[in-house]
Amino acid sequence: MKVLRTPDHRFKNLKDFPFEPNYTNIKDKSGVELRIHHLDEGPKDGPIVLLMHGQPVWSYLYRKMIPYLTKAGVRIIAPDLVGYGRSDKPSSIEDYTYQTQVDWMNTWIRQNDFKKLTFFGQDWGGLIGLRVIADNGDRFSGAVISNTGVPLSRNMDPETHRKIKEFKASKYVPTTSEFVRAFKKPGPMAFAYWQKWSLNKKNFPAGLLVAPMFEKRTRMQMKISGLFYELGLEGISPLVSDLEKAYNAPFPNSSYKMVCRAMPSQVPTLPDDAAVEAQKKAWKFFEKFDKPLLCAFADNDPVTVGMDKPFLKKCPGTKGQNHTVLKGAGHFCQETQPKEISEIIVNFMKSNGIMNGSN
Repeated sequence: MKVLRTPDHRFKNLKDFPFEPNYTNIKDKSGVELRIHHLDEGPKDGPIVLLMHGQPVWSYLYRKMIPYLTKAGVRIIAPDLVGYGRSDKPSSIEDYTYQTQVDWMNTWIRQNDFKKLTFFGQDWGGLIGLRVIADNGDRFSGAVISNTGVPLSRNMDPETHRKIKEFKASKYVPTTSEFVRAFKKPGPMAFAYWQKWSLNKKNFPAGLLVAPMFEKRTRMQMKISGLFYELGLEGISPLVSDLEKAYNAPFPNSSYKMVCRAMPSQVPTLPDDAAVEAQKKAWKFFEKFDKPLLCAFADNDPVTVGMDKPFLKKCPGTKGQNHTVLKGAGHFCQETQPKEISEIIVNFMKSNGIMNGSN
């Protein structure tokens, strides 16, 4: 395994990100050493909240929430998943699977011996983090999840299964406009377009995907910015905002972006996907998980709509919790409603005795 490391200068002078880095060196199962970065903010003796990010972002996503949480007396641990942020980046698409991401974070959490954790995860932060909870249940006091889950395709009809399998196996690569049009109709085929598009997007436009969700861009500005990415020149684009720069920071060039291309295809959307058995095992755990678990999902995220329902139905820990619908928060609620999410986490910890250490 060849491993890349983003130069430190890429992370200097990022807007609203004054936090010092912390590093842990772990050994991959193959024996390769990987350096994993995390933020550690707030009182060292405070109750710990573990914040895990998703795709294609990094711990910068939590910069707005950290001041609210630390002010409430919470200690924040926010890692960068392997391949993202300041963490090391294996250079091959094949290095990244759902299971390897879980294994890396299992090793990281055990090596740091983090305990009595309250978990918050969104997007892949939840997909990976919830599996980590299932593997390390005694280390967690509770969890708040948003726009995420433990996806498991159970009842897909054979015809849809066949069409998606054939589409993913074909040599056809959707254009960006075709992917965008397909994604306007949420469903298994739309997600297959996202998987196929991402896998084949050599210079995956991380910053350009995320920043315009929160900044106004004209259609012409998006086209010009897209052209800079296609040419591998996004670093000199006159249209790059501070926010876009920050989400591009981990990726000096396309060789650092393999994780962004790989991970969408690792979401188990088909009944015969590689992660299905591990997902079933995780669900058996959560069907008996009686520690507090709260769902705070946005009402307008087409990607994860309905993924809270299995938890509300099957997980004992969800009973009696103040589950919340985030109105208009979108997929990345950490950017759009940081105060609200932070208050939900703190109130969850207070109401379940976690703030005073009784849990």
